[in-house]
Amino acid sequence: MLTTLAVLQALTIVIGVYAMTTDFSLGALTRQSSPTKPTASPPEGSPSVPVVTSGPVLAQLSVKPGDGPLPTKGTLTRQLTDALGDEALGDRVGAVVLDAATGERIFASNADTPIVPASTTKVVTCAAALASLGPDTRFSTRVVQGASPGTAVLIGGGDPLLAGPSAKPTYPKQASLATLAARTAANLKSQNIRKITLSYDTSLFVGTAIAPGWKPNYVPDGEVAPVYALAIDEGRQNPRNRQPRVSNPAQYAAAAFAKLLARQGIAVSKSVRPAKAPAGAPELGRVDSAPLYSLVEHTLTRSDNDMAEALIRHVAIKEGQEASFEGGTKAVIAVLQRIGAAQGVSLSDGSGLSPRNRISPSALAKAIALSSSASQPNLHAIASGMPIAGFSGTLGNGRRFTESDSRGQVGLVRAKTGTLNNVNTLAGMATTKDGRLVTFAFMADRVPVTAEPVLDRLAAIVARS
Repeated sequence: MLTTLAVLQALTIVIGVYAMTTDFSLGALTRQSSPTKPTASPPEGSPSVPVVTSGPVLAQLSVKPGDGPLPTKGTLTRQLTDALGDEALGDRVGAVVLDAATGERIFASNADTPIVPASTTKVVTCAAALASLGPDTRFSTRVVQGASPGTAVLIGGGDPLLAGPSAKPTYPKQASLATLAARTAANLKSQNIRKITLSYDTSLFVGTAIAPGWKPNYVPDGEVAPVYALAIDEGRQNPRNRQPRVSNPAQYAAAAFAKLLARQGIAVSKSVRPAKAPAGAPELGRVDSAPLYSLVEHTLTRSDNDMAEALIRHVAIKEGQEASFEGGTKAVIAVLQRIGAAQGVSLSDGSGLSPRNRISPSALAKAIALSSSASQPNLHAIASGMPIAGFSGTLGNGRRFTESDSRGQVGLVRAKTGTLNNVNTLAGMATTKDGRLVTFAFMADRVPVTAEPVLDRLAAIVARS
């Protein structure tokens, strides 16, 4: 053993000496010539030499990400048709799978039939908001000078996520009522004003605060608050709890604002009442919401009913309709017609709480396909906002994609859920095993008990195709 070690050590020394005297290099072993002269540095300002990565290797693949071949229609049709026969879906089911790039139908069953969509309504609401308003739009809550000296008006800007005094930081970052009070107080003090009469203006939104078809328990159960242009913490008494919701979110927000002003050294008269702000009144303070694209992502991931109802009203204002349930739904459908996703759509609200809503699977899948299109860059937040199977939002609650026929596709499906009594829907997107992006919508509104596991199976079949 000692002899062997001595021989190996001697051999190592010999090789080292040879390497130093002959300019031996690894290139010799790989049959690449070593440079005989030092490589000059590139002139200053010249483009750097690109780093070689796996690109040349990937370039040899026949399939590029997002541009693979369509799945075999026969196999997909057989598997989906078999799953659609599950009794858990009930006797009225619509389904469609679209090629996202071309809009071609890969599978369809009652695809143009209007069906109760439940919360998948938010897909078309958000698509219309992005298309009409643009993804960078923000909603402003303001304070202006009143009609007489020593008065001020708090103006609701239609931002239900406006954070109240006890709210904790969240994503997206919310506009803050406390910040608005601080800015307003500083402005008033600069004018030597230390006492005001405060009123509040909710005239941006009109019409009823409760949608036709909403159940009486929705507000008490915390599903949604009455819709006002002025609200804090989406009308929750405690921002960390779903319920209770206050009966008059605007009055509640104005009272909280008065207390915040008092903390800033501005005394406020006891009576805080609604009033219309004077046209062109000087501004005393303002806070802006997060940009619309992040509000849309929040709305879809969290299935936020309050934000969805605010969005249809903002669309109505932009589209020249009154900012009510009726005007908002008219405006949404008009925008959907412009982008080609209005077939089989009739609405009573923007959130999907109303069982009077009807949307075809084809319209849902088309709206989602547009969100991935280079021709509709404003809609990209639809794709990024949908829950991820097994990870986020309403697909990350530990109940979805847990069965043996769907858990293998955890993380591979993005989709919006919809649930009402006897209604289960799922609409989203997936990339097939060969790299083709497809969108889908599966909808059932005569469900005996629950069809969620079957909908997960259907989406998983698409992702495996």
